[in-house]
Amino acid sequence: MGDDTVYLNGSFLPLSEARVSVLDRGFIFGDGVYEVIPCYGRRPFRLTEHLARLQRSLDGIRLANPLDSTAWEKLLLELIERSDARDQALYLQVTRGTASREHGFPADTPPTVFAMSNPLHPPPPQLLEQGVAAITLDDIRWRYCHIKAISLLPNVLLRQQALDAGAQEAILLREGIATEGAASNLFLVDEESSVVTPPKDNRLLPGITRDLVVELARDAGLTCLEQEITEARLRHAREIWLTSSTREILPVTRLDGAAVGDGKPGAVWRQVYRHYQQYKQQLRAG
Repeated sequence: MGDDTVYLNGSFLPLSEARVSVLDRGFIFGDGVYEVIPCYGRRPFRLTEHLARLQRSLDGIRLANPLDSTAWEKLLLELIERSDARDQALYLQVTRGTASREHGFPADTPPTVFAMSNPLHPPPPQLLEQGVAAITLDDIRWRYCHIKAISLLPNVLLRQQALDAGAQEAILLREGIATEGAASNLFLVDEESSVVTPPKDNRLLPGITRDLVVELARDAGLTCLEQEITEARLRHAREIWLTSSTREILPVTRLDGAAVGDGKPGAVWRQVYRHYQQYKQQLRAG
């Protein structure tokens, strides 16, 4: 048992012993895709949906899936059991493998398959009590943001720009439309108390947590719309939320230095957040 056991190309081994070639196309080109799957009480969160998104990402980069769903589930469940943590974040990555440095796809090259588990901790209480700050930035990423690709340099630069400004996240704008955060999906509550999130298309990652939040909001009787969010609509929102697998649902209480609503986490966020926590507890209980 131990939190440093990882999976690499068919074997479980200590993280310190895991090695890939410097000619791996993930290292050379960022030629690969990944997934992050939360686990609560050692139970994976929406595993079927995460594996379906992995398949869509692999299809998007024209890379055959090295494992079927049953094999992925067996691999990940064993990785969970090898960790001491009750709540975990599973990271899995598939690259096009090791080959000579040529841009074209190599022939008959086995992919590199890597997976690891890390303890998963909930967001600090002060972030939930006070909310987080965000800034708006130009969306400098490529046109296929629906693919969960490992080539995340634009996202890294955008997140660091937010951190440098004393904010926790950058909300991205493309031609006057808010798409998502640098590492999160975007929600707002408008003047009519409707919950609004951008529709899924190539401009944003189709978040698994995002989809659950839509379901929970609708199950709670809230109006939840999937519509484009203009910059003006974003700036006039009563509430703004960010969702992701590891940060759950974070309320944004300051945007570009100005208060969102009354500058405190809103009542609609509190309602949906409560339902989200209940969902997690049900998952833990099986």
